[in-house]
Amino acid sequence: MKKYLGLVKYLKPYKGNIVQYLIFVVLSVVFSIVSVAMLFPFMEIIFNGDKLVTVKPEVAFTAKSFLELLKYWLSQIIIDHNNNKLYALGVICIGIVASIFLKNVFVYLSYYAMSPIRNGMMIQLRNDLYNKILTLPIGFFSEQRKGDIMSRMTTDTWELESAVANTLDGLIKEPISIIFYLGTLIFLSPQLSLMLLVLLPVAGLIIGRISKSLKKQSGIAAEKSADGLSVLEETLSGMRVIKAFNAENHVRSKFLDANDALFHVKNKMNFRRDLASPVSEFLGIVVLSIILWFGGSLILGGGDFGLNGAGFIAYIAIFSQIINPAKSLSTAFYNMQRGTASLGRIEEIIHTPIMVIDKPDGKQLSAFNDSIEFRNVNFGYEEIGILKNINLKVEKGKTIALVGSSGAGKSSLADLVPRFHDVTGGELLVDGTNIKEYSLESLRSQISIVTQEPILFNDTIANNIALAKPNATRAEIEHAAKVANAYDFIMHKEEGFDTNIGDRGSKLSGGERQRLTIARAVLKNPPILILDEATSSLDTESERLVQDAINNMMQNRTSLVIAHRLSTIRHADEIIVLQKGEIAERGSHEQLLAANGIYRRLVDMQEVK
Repeated sequence: MKKYLGLVKYLKPYKGNIVQYLIFVVLSVVFSIVSVAMLFPFMEIIFNGDKLVTVKPEVAFTAKSFLELLKYWLSQIIIDHNNNKLYALGVICIGIVASIFLKNVFVYLSYYAMSPIRNGMMIQLRNDLYNKILTLPIGFFSEQRKGDIMSRMTTDTWELESAVANTLDGLIKEPISIIFYLGTLIFLSPQLSLMLLVLLPVAGLIIGRISKSLKKQSGIAAEKSADGLSVLEETLSGMRVIKAFNAENHVRSKFLDANDALFHVKNKMNFRRDLASPVSEFLGIVVLSIILWFGGSLILGGGDFGLNGAGFIAYIAIFSQIINPAKSLSTAFYNMQRGTASLGRIEEIIHTPIMVIDKPDGKQLSAFNDSIEFRNVNFGYEEIGILKNINLKVEKGKTIALVGSSGAGKSSLADLVPRFHDVTGGELLVDGTNIKEYSLESLRSQISIVTQEPILFNDTIANNIALAKPNATRAEIEHAAKVANAYDFIMHKEEGFDTNIGDRGSKLSGGERQRLTIARAVLKNPPILILDEATSSLDTESERLVQDAINNMMQNRTSLVIAHRLSTIRHADEIIVLQKGEIAERGSHEQLLAANGIYRRLVDMQEVK
């Protein structure tokens, strides 16, 4: 239950709806009690119709006085209509129908008031979860499976929504109903109701023990569902490789195993959850039978517990109304246990600490004027060191190339500039100011990145180019495409710039996709460029077109270039050779060749002269 307290903050915008909901619930319960209470005068007419009360009894706040007033009211109706008992029965039936009608009107109004609360809570929770995903550092996603994150965003939120939908109604409406019914029963007969107050907690304890393991089973089910989604995501992403290597049976087996595990744990969870309703109904009938036996024995023995035969039947009828709310309450308790596991998985993401803090009052980097400086920079994940004692100054307008073997720290060093990660030691300065002092938005507005794998979205060519500048004119988009050597192939498409490129740009070739990402960077028109092996995965012709586009884009800009193909960076102002996270060599292409060190070995391996 404590976990659900965190959802209370989402109720604040719906205070008016909550008040309306409570009022409508109370009124629906009141009219439900009235409809059942009308059974008492009905029984009086059927069994004691000859005993009319002609003297108005004294009014007192007791069940006996209340029942005597009902007899007097019923007697007056019969007397006023020439002892016509059928007329009195008709009045009672109309009263029952009217009470049931009003009860159901208020039940509907309670649902009407609850719907915005329930849906609003879940919409806001999904928004918060998505916003948190957007603010988490890049490193978080390298440690998490996409399928697991997708599962938390979809399956877990749906599971929680189902739990909340039942829990809110069950934990608010049903207790109110039970309290009102119990209050009425205590008012009618404190002696019989004392037994209820002993028996009902025992029934609740039994139901609670049955549901004890439901939370654990729900957590396992969520993990198995995430496993299945992960396999599905990997299958969709790697379909070409799966088919090329005849790996269909392997991935099918993985998915079927995950699905089969989910099947078994879901069955166990549902078997336990579905016990709630029948067990609570059975226990309710057991309690009812005990009350019937006890009350009947008192009546047969001539005992006085404040009720005659008709009153006892009305008492039993009102008690029978507790059974359905008790069933709903136990089901809500089971659903709450089920939803707790999903809520816990969602909260793991929402409460994940944000390592890259954006200062609310951060400075605005409106223009890049001088240099980017790494001053004694260290960086690592937890206990694993990646970069050590990096000292590097990138002057405005210069091109700095980063080379080295895989795992040397090239991408990690470049990722520090847009603050995808923060340094763990030393300082990273832009124009002499620590980049942590700038707002993230203003810092990243001065930077464009072209990655090795083109990242595109299932949208039109124009919208992909205009990602960083949604209000760009068509002329600006076309100019960026021309600079990126993309204009010609775009115009050969049937719908030109309005062509949808499919999921991740699947309708385009590799070179076309890369040129679109370059056009996107050109349109942003930043002073700082980060090129992360932008041509390494292309064929020779595409590489030439892309390299020409990159050369066009790099003019009059400060560039940080990560390259495996050393032929693309031989004209860089300075080449930095990284090895095991440290700067091993630095200098121009000619200087490093002359040094006959690591860089020369890399050049000889690629036969670059």
